Amino acid sequence: MAGAASGAMAASKALDAVMRADRGRLLAALIARLRDFQLAEEALQEASASALGHWGRNGLPQSPQGWLLRVALRKAIDRIRGSAREGRRAADLARLAGDEADETEPEMIADERLRLIFTCCHPALEPKSQVALTLRTLCGLTTAEIAANFLDQEATMGQRLSRAKAKIAQAGIPFAVPGPEDWPARLNAVLSVIYLIFNTGYTRGPGRRDLCEEAIYQARMVNALRPGDPEVEGALALLLITHARARARVDGAGQMVALAEQDRGLWDRAAIDEGVGLLAQAMGRAAPGPYQIKAAIAACHVIGEAADWAQIVLLYDRLLVLEPTPVVALNRAVALAEVGALGPAIEELQRLGSELADYQPYYAALAEVLRRTGDRGPALTAYAKAIAMAAKPQDAAFLECRRRALLN
Repeated sequence: MAGAASGAMAASKALDAVMRADRGRLLAALIARLRDFQLAEEALQEASASALGHWGRNGLPQSPQGWLLRVALRKAIDRIRGSAREGRRAADLARLAGDEADETEPEMIADERLRLIFTCCHPALEPKSQVALTLRTLCGLTTAEIAANFLDQEATMGQRLSRAKAKIAQAGIPFAVPGPEDWPARLNAVLSVIYLIFNTGYTRGPGRRDLCEEAIYQARMVNALRPGDPEVEGALALLLITHARARARVDGAGQMVALAEQDRGLWDRAAIDEGVGLLAQAMGRAAPGPYQIKAAIAACHVIGEAADWAQIVLLYDRLLVLEPTPVVALNRAVALAEVGALGPAIEELQRLGSELADYQPYYAALAEVLRRTGDRGPALTAYAKAIAMAAKPQDAAFLECRRRALLN
């Protein structure tokens, strides 16, 4: 009995590790073969359930990834054979059976993730559906997690994902990297999704750093496929410079650490150097875009002994022309406060109040700027609002420390 329990626990841990590291790659490989998002996802889920029992009884296979892919293909073939409405030809089944019979090693599993992300980001899908489908398929977020990210109900997000999968099937959207003629129309959507994947991992903290690394991996693939594109280089530079600070963002007690207070010795200098080099390369092409400007802002925080806030304000001025959004305006207001322009910063924050009424970082920024002006009462009110809206306990604890300091 103890041996069986131990085997089951080992199988569960191994399966969790494989799915964290390789779920996106496995699912992309299945979709490439099956051309069906829903079937691929269901087949992988069934294979995972089978793995718990098989691995628990017999131990781990030599290639857990290859085992999952073969079993998932077998499950898909069984479903196709049992469903008359699929109308699959015998040749299709024979091809899939051949794939299933392969002794697939991890390094032999073709990496189809770039094709998958271009499929998810097809212009036939709404931008919100593009991001949601990519987070679901490539990154393995649950429907509930994606819904929370968009502030939607889980049922509503489930319907959105189902419609997106159905639209891909009905419209015959190809599972392919587009040709050069389609890159301009598709590239911005792909970069936006990669950036949102990164932000999802970044905002959720250390437990979701795998999403940050997945986003960097995807950005590297796009950069290799589209060499010399300054916005792709800028996007990759932005991710590298931001992720380089990951180890310093949280202290030993799990408390968030403000950027200005972080231990720079914990920063990944190799990643910073690579990012800054990519940024210089991109800017040298004399075609500045939003990702290059965001990367330049990130670089201003890590080059030198302290952030160059005067330069950051100028960069936000330019970014606001290209992306006139309330969030960009909020970040610019914070930068204004950092250079001592507290009056203009407060005016801008008050102007943004209605547009960002449901945005937690707005209240955190407002509280900090009000604290600097000495407006204690409104600052405490803003801190309370920011704490109540914080998505993570670490964020709430960080803000609570600020609030208590103001009370003393």
